[in-house]
Parts: sequence; structure tokens; C-alpha cells
Amino acid sequence: MKKAILIFSFIILSFTSAAFAQKQIEPQVQRDPILEADAKHNLEVAQQYFKLKKAYKAVLMRFEETFAAYPEFSKMDEFLYLAGMSSYYLSENKGKQKIVSEEEKKKFAPEKLREDAVAYLAAIVEKYPQSQYKDEAEKTLKELEAKK
Repeated sequence: MKKAILIFSFIILSFTSAAFAQKQIEPQVQRDPILEADAKHNLEVAQQYFKLKKAYKAVLMRFEETFAAYPEFSKMDEFLYLAGMSSYYLSENKGKQKIVSEEEKKKFAPEKLREDAVAYLAAIVEKYPQSQYKDEAEKTLKELEAKK
């Protein structure tokens, strides 16, 4: 009888210790490979617009398209950074694309652009604390706050 109780206790103990020893794994985000590839292409085009052409309106158009279609994009922090900086630069009347039509004047009004820049850059700080763009986002947010 003692032997049976001892074996039973050993079995119970081994099962409970195995359950405690399991590593807690965080669920992974399931990414759609087609949407991921499309978003990556939009990001690459936006990078070219931003760095080489200083076409900040085009960057914002690519960002809006991608964010609406695929907000779970794996490099959304970089896209938010490009959109935030593009909004900031446009609010300062920088870049090679000029705001011409009345519709564009409403969409790209300096006050609205500054608000958008704050929203995009703050999203990096809040949602992506490990992002390589976090420090630059915080710096630009302080500049925007100082200009209020």
C-alpha cells in the first residue's frame, strides 16, 4: 500500500512539475505574406520618396494606403517615422512637392500636419518602445511641443 501511494505521489508530482516547467510563449502575430510583401514594397517606395526626392506628400499617400490596408505590417514603426517626419517637414514648408489645389491646402494645412506628426511619432514611442526610431521620434516631439 505504501508503495502504491509513493508511486502515485511521484506520478502526480512529475506531472505538476512538468506543467510549471513549461515556458510561457507569447502568441505570434500571424502575418499575411501577400499583404506583407505589398506593404514592404510601399515602404521601399516611400523610403525613396523621403530620402532621394523629398516628396513628402507622396510618402504620406503611401503610408495612408498601407496603414488602411495592413496596420499589422512588421515594419510599421519605420513607416510611422517616415509619415511623422514627412508631416513635420511639410508643416515647415519643406520638400520638393508644393501644395497647390484648394483640396490639398485643406488636407495639408500646417496645423493639421503638425497634429498628424505628433500622432505618428507618439505612436512609435507608445507602441514600439524597442524601435530604432524611438529616440528620433522623441526628439522631434519635443521640437513640435516647443513650437506650440
